[in-house]
Amino acid sequence: MKPRAEPLTFVAAPDPIERELAPLLNELFAAAPADGAQPSPALRERLMKRLAASRAAASVMWTARHARTSARALAPGVHARALYRAAPAPRRPGEPLRATLFDLAASSTLPAIGDATVHREWLVLSGSATLGAEALSARDYRVEPAGTPAQALHSRDGALVFLRESDWPAAADDEPYTVRDRDAGWPEFAPGLRRRVLWQRGGQAALLYLAEPGAQVPHHTHEHDEECLMVQGELFLDDVLLQPGDYQLAPAGTAHRITETDTGVVVYAHGDFELHFVD
Repeated sequence: MKPRAEPLTFVAAPDPIERELAPLLNELFAAAPADGAQPSPALRERLMKRLAASRAAASVMWTARHARTSARALAPGVHARALYRAAPAPRRPGEPLRATLFDLAASSTLPAIGDATVHREWLVLSGSATLGAEALSARDYRVEPAGTPAQALHSRDGALVFLRESDWPAAADDEPYTVRDRDAGWPEFAPGLRRRVLWQRGGQAALLYLAEPGAQVPHHTHEHDEECLMVQGELFLDDVLLQPGDYQLAPAGTAHRITETDTGVVVYAHGDFELHFVD
């Protein structure tokens, strides 16, 4: 009998703006400058209002930190980090059912998991793995439409692999396919920004973005849930800094005032195919 992986246990994502931050800022703003002058009460009030507004904006996003999300052992050498799990229906446009990171040690195997009725998207963040008979390397993407039998995931040398599951229905001509990093290229999307389309249906898409240091995306809204998973580098989504392995979901109807990177970044995104900019 083929072994079955245990079901995942999901935990609440940590607060993206630390609870300790406000008291520290209070102390900072209350401290007198070196010249002995007292800080302006009006300036302090404006800064604290900005902090409150930033925390309120971040609170409607779902942010999971790789370093702080609990890992659960599913099989020898295999650990899972639950990044997101949808509440019972109804769901928002583009909302995933689940988003999970699997950390596979060398020579480990994740038994076939999941429901064959769901749409599955796999992305290798680092290392290499084999999904069934399909060999996958870093930044390779594999899509399995609903109805595709679940397969075991094996890694000879170790890998970090992302899995997104959704209730997107399969069309009659849908087939599993792989987008390989070595073959896909980086089509130019905007100044300092390149975009690789991995999957596209009904106004939403799975994408990889490659951004140069200093690149920005202006204020934009989301008609579908927008997920961002950090592959490489660091990215500011408004006032929240994301680092490799971090994940944020912005629900449909929300907005990002600005998206920018100081380091350059590779990021997986799932959301609107066309960005909706705010003038």
